[in-house]
Amino acid sequence: QVQLVESGGGLVQPGGSLRLSCAATGSIFRIYATGWYRQAPGNQRELVATITDGGSAVYADSVKGRFTISRDNAKNTAYLQMNSLKPEDTAVYYCKFTVYSNLYRRSDYWGQGTQVTVSS
Repeated sequence: QVQLVESGGGLVQPGGSLRLSCAATGSIFRIYATGWYRQAPGNQRELVATITDGGSAVYADSVKGRFTISRDNAKNTAYLQMNSLKPEDTAVYYCKFTVYSNLYRRSDYWGQGTQVTVSS
């Protein structure tokens, strides 16, 4: 089993910045991909950004140029740097790790979610 712990959410004014972190512990052979998703009230959960262990990143159009996803493989931790935040970025943000527990067994794990509120 793998546990994910998120941190870094909070209240920020429009135009401000926040950095989210997600740390994984447990039975980890390899973390293939890490991703950030968000869900606003009344909306479905949507992809924000993902990055593979090779460093290939994909972003939602709505966050391109403002958000940066990164990972520290030595620490089994993923980050989401969010700049130029807008009120429409307000949501609960979830991290997701795709983890190999051995050469063949792959599973997805989700963090508990962290609230990001952008408001003046």
